[in-house]
Parts: sequence; C-alpha cells; structure tokens
Amino acid sequence: MDLPTVWFCIIALLWLGYLFLEGFDFGVGMLLPVLGRKETERRVLINTIGPVWDGNEVWLIVAGGAMFASFPGWYAGLLSTAYLPFTVLLLVLIGRGVAFEYRGKVDTDRWRRAWDTVIVIASWVAPLMVGLVLSATVFGLPLDANGDRVGGPLVILTLPNVLGAVAVAAFSLLHGAAFLALKTEGGVRERAHRFALLLGVPLLLPVVGLLLVAQLREGAAWTWIPLLIALLTGLAALARQAVGRDGQAFVLQGVALAGVVVTLFGALWPNVLPSTLDPAWSLSIAETASSPYTLTVVTWVAAFGTPAVLVYQGWTYWVFRKRIGTKHIPPVHAA
Repeated sequence: MDLPTVWFCIIALLWLGYLFLEGFDFGVGMLLPVLGRKETERRVLINTIGPVWDGNEVWLIVAGGAMFASFPGWYAGLLSTAYLPFTVLLLVLIGRGVAFEYRGKVDTDRWRRAWDTVIVIASWVAPLMVGLVLSATVFGLPLDANGDRVGGPLVILTLPNVLGAVAVAAFSLLHGAAFLALKTEGGVRERAHRFALLLGVPLLLPVVGLLLVAQLREGAAWTWIPLLIALLTGLAALARQAVGRDGQAFVLQGVALAGVVVTLFGALWPNVLPSTLDPAWSLSIAETASSPYTLTVVTWVAAFGTPAVLVYQGWTYWVFRKRIGTKHIPPVHAA
C-alpha cells in the first residue's frame, strides 16, 4: 500500500474518531431541553461532557490538518467549493464553546436559558453541516475540468447530501442518549434510556438510507461487508440497551459507526472529491496527494505525535469515567 492510500485511510480514521467522540457531544447538547427538566439536571448533562468536549473537537482540526498536509488538492477543492457549510460549522462551534463557558457566569435563569438556547441550536446545526460536507465528499459536487465549482453555494444541497446531513444529526442524537445512559444516574439516566429505546430505530433509518444510496451509487462488492456490519451492530446496540447493558450498547454504536465510515470512504476511493458533471473531472487520490517526501515527513510526525494525543485523551476519559447525578451538583451560588 503506497503512502497516499495510507493517508487516505488515516483521514477516514480521523473522521471516524471525530464522529464518534463529537457525535455524543453534539447529542448531549441536542437533548439538553429534552432530558434536563430542572437546572440541576441540565447541569448534569453539561458536566458529562464538560471535561472532554473541547478535546473532541481536536479530531476535526487534526483531520483538516492531515488533509492539508497529505492531500492539498483535496483540501483546497473541498473547502473552496463547500465554504458555506464550513463557515456555518465554525461559527456554531465557536458559539457553542462560548456558551459552555459563559452559562454559569451570571446567576439568573434568563442568562442561563439564553446560553442553553445557543448550545441547543449549535448542537443541532453542527452535525447537519458535518453530514452535509461529508456527504458532498462522497457523492460529489459539480466540478469543472479545472476543479472549480459550477453554480452557487447552494448546489451542495442535493438530496443525497441532505440525507447525509440528517443521518449524522440522527446518529448524534441517538449516540448522545446512549452516552447519557452510560454516564448519568437517576432520572436523567432513566429518561435517556427510554429515549434511546423509543426512537432508536427511527433515528437509524436515515443512516441506513445513506448507506444504501452510497452503496448502490458508488459502492464496490466488498463494501457490502462493512455496510452489513453497520446495520447488524446498530440493531445489536439497541438490543443491549434494552437489557440495561449501557457500556456494550455504546461500544456497539461505535462499531456501527466504523462500518458506516468504511462504507462511505470505500465508496469514495480512489477519488477524494467526485465531479457530478463528468467523472473524468473528479479529484483523485493520485492527483491531489503531496509529494512522496512530504508524505514521508508527515508520516514520521504522526507516528510520534499521535500516541501522545491518544494517551492524553484516554487518560482524560479514564479520570472522568464515573457516573454523574444531581447529588454531585453543588448549589448554584457555590459554583
């Protein structure tokens, strides 16, 4: 396997890490007004991701940096043609981070409700934009022979791309419920558990639709295997959730997500950004990759830097592994 193909797989792995970690992160924010009926319960929800949400966003930065270093043509083509959803994504991520930090600065209900609204809106919009960009990468954009987009910024809003946006948001919602069932106790955990069981199958349907569209339009024979793994493990996660095995359900959702990512990037290979106008105008791995020397240097940097990042983030999750309940929340005036 040559270095461009290796880095194509690494970028797929980085997207998997981002969707898995930031997925439940977004889901918690989406569920804030649904499962947090009182202020203490809303603080429980926020505290479950408080120590990790900013670290989870690093995976998106690393994925973008890896794309820039290893496939500058892919990076330039995608960001220049899909700049609108990327801009919206960055704005809502900034607003979401500010809301987490500022909601507890003033002890009034009005203040907290305002920032909670920002958290909820940003947590819904962000996965929609991520799904839109990821789907556009797989299904393509109207690129001409020079790699330039034909049409306005809204040409990205095709049915397959919108389906991908809904699929990522739906999975994030379900993933967040599974995470809260794993990380909380008391009434919040019970409501998260019921939510996942009640809406699990409907929330998986957009994901199934996305996989089938990608497989039937762009997939190869071997990509049926990760597709079936995604479907079976997604259903198995709901089955384990039904018997109270929250940890197993959460892990199985991760396996299902891995099947989704492998299916999508398998359908994309050997391209990195297909053209919907003419397949000959698609951006491929070979023509967008950096020089062999650059890829070699980046590979050595990643070989030393990646283990350190993984160890640090794993340690963070280990330290904050215990469940959280309302009894762990101090009075507001003591915050």
